[in-house]
Amino acid sequence: MERIAVIDFETNGLSPGSSCRATEIAVILVENGKMVDRYQSLMNAGVWIPSDIERLTGISNRMLKSAPPASEVMQEAARFVGNTPLLAHNASFDKKFWDYELGLLGQRRTQDFACSMLLARRLLPQAPNHKLGTLNRYLGLPDTGRAHRALADTEMAANLALYLASHLQQHYGLAEVTHGLLCKLQKQPAAKVKVWLQGLSV
Repeated sequence: MERIAVIDFETNGLSPGSSCRATEIAVILVENGKMVDRYQSLMNAGVWIPSDIERLTGISNRMLKSAPPASEVMQEAARFVGNTPLLAHNASFDKKFWDYELGLLGQRRTQDFACSMLLARRLLPQAPNHKLGTLNRYLGLPDTGRAHRALADTEMAANLALYLASHLQQHYGLAEVTHGLLCKLQKQPAAKVKVWLQGLSV
């Protein structure tokens, strides 16, 4: 598989805005079936973390006080990713925050997002559910640490992406799994996925 940047944000809410911002980011670069590089940092955007979010993530307001400014972290993360295609689990969430934080820097995303949750729904419909932790336990993938911390979640999503790429190669005879193929696959109606994939291997 070509190089893909797998990302995860922790945030203090659900929709980005002046009072809802990213509090942590992690990026893992995946290439040729391996994790080859990573970036992780807390990020201080001057927002308050509610107690329920602090319990969920373990990220406290005290921790953010000593964290680098969000603008500095996002600039570093954007440079680290460059033009590499992106992937996240439940990408619609992370895409919102990536685009918002980039926008505050006067930058715009140029690459598409693949979504490991949508891909898993199409390739693993038999899974108990398609939450990241559930899928990793169901597939026997490595335990990467505390859920709802950016690096652990990014490692889980990277392991899942690598599994799905291998699944596509082994079960559908695909010689190469590209980011573009993943983006097309996640848009296919679930009932038509097998026929669509079989058509690619002909």
